Amino acid sequence: MRFNNKRENKAKKFLLFLLVVLVLGAIAFVFFSPMFEKNSPKISIKDDIYWNLKTPLKINLSDDTEIKDFEIIYKDEQNEIRLDTQVINKSKGSIDLNIIAPKTMENYKPTSALLKIKVSDTSKWNFFMGNEIKKEVKLKIDKKSPIANVISNTYLIKQGGSAAVVVEVKDENLKDMYISFNNEERFELIPFYKENFYMAIIAWPIYIEEFKQVNLVAVDEAQNKSVTKVPLYIKYLEPKIDTLKISDDFVNRVSKNVLQKSGMDIPNSQDEIFVKANKTLRKVNVDTVKNETRKKMSREKVSNFDLNTFKRLPSSMRFASYGERRHYTYNGKKIDEAWHLGIDWASVKKAKIFTSNDGKVIFNDYLGIYGDTLIIDHGFGLATLYAHTSRAAVSLNQEVKAGEHIANTGSTGAVFGDHLHFGVLVQGIEVNPEEWLSKFWIRENITKIINNSMEVIKSK
Repeated sequence: MRFNNKRENKAKKFLLFLLVVLVLGAIAFVFFSPMFEKNSPKISIKDDIYWNLKTPLKINLSDDTEIKDFEIIYKDEQNEIRLDTQVINKSKGSIDLNIIAPKTMENYKPTSALLKIKVSDTSKWNFFMGNEIKKEVKLKIDKKSPIANVISNTYLIKQGGSAAVVVEVKDENLKDMYISFNNEERFELIPFYKENFYMAIIAWPIYIEEFKQVNLVAVDEAQNKSVTKVPLYIKYLEPKIDTLKISDDFVNRVSKNVLQKSGMDIPNSQDEIFVKANKTLRKVNVDTVKNETRKKMSREKVSNFDLNTFKRLPSSMRFASYGERRHYTYNGKKIDEAWHLGIDWASVKKAKIFTSNDGKVIFNDYLGIYGDTLIIDHGFGLATLYAHTSRAAVSLNQEVKAGEHIANTGSTGAVFGDHLHFGVLVQGIEVNPEEWLSKFWIRENITKIINNSMEVIKSK
């Protein structure tokens, strides 16, 4: 009898131990199994946003497991409406949504509202109810598009050339404004004369072959957008074709050198070496000119236009002009082509270079095919470029005066000999310097536009 009691006690202890193990295992499973994850879903949307009740609001819902359901409520003084949504992307644990405004709001003009968002996941936590999150977003309702008017602009623009535009842009919640060329190039607007007025010197980049349209674009925080056409007559460029023969000596002495100094690998064949320097490196250098100039250009308010005509290198001869389409041949075969984007002047070796206008040195460095290069910002989004120099007489960020000695000509970069490559930059894009060497052109196409615009603005 005592033996049976011992066996019963052992069995009870074993059953109790097994029960404890099962309970602990169940507790561990609940706490550590992905099925019972405890993290609430995430709602990715700002706490305070503008909405025009036309453009869908974008929102992301995410969770460690999966989203089970969600509800988005719009609430203002008169309405409380469950909003429709459109799934634009869905992957494991993540949903991108467009929130659609109700059609009943089209003729109603609230100024503020709340967006109430509730999201739950598929977790078995919380007694199989899952994790839930709630969020309220403050909405500022803005259905009015910005005012965007063109006050005055240059009559005609040539391919590779420049033009001036003066505009009025006004909005309480203005977010962005710019001049668009063919929706391919963007030109920043600079404050002009009085509040809500702006100006820009724009360019028709020579590499854009077809002129489509130039627009003034203004966008507010609620994504209301105004687009106003800038009326321009146009004239296409008739490029001069210039064929240049490339020798092994030039490749070995020049092309290899600029690639090495720019930190690029050297290809195996002679023609590949030249093309890499002339095409690949050229694009890197042109992009650097554009990016550095736009980043560092002056955006100070413009109240008058006091720019001198730019002058040629003293006692020099011209060896190349802007807009030449250069075809490069090697062993009788065409291997590449490129635009020449400035004017080449040469006189004596290491001739002194002077600037024609006051400005600030915003670039002073080695620049691949351009060699040792200076860029001077003159305001108005306008800058000048001096390439292939042998030495600089000024330093980065230095303020310079008109007539000041800034550098000496040289043969650095991808060149055949000592000369100055002079370029004019409009927001970093090389334009035709011929226009800026002409007192008449500057007066008729830039100065008059700015002065006439001031007279119009005075009357407003």
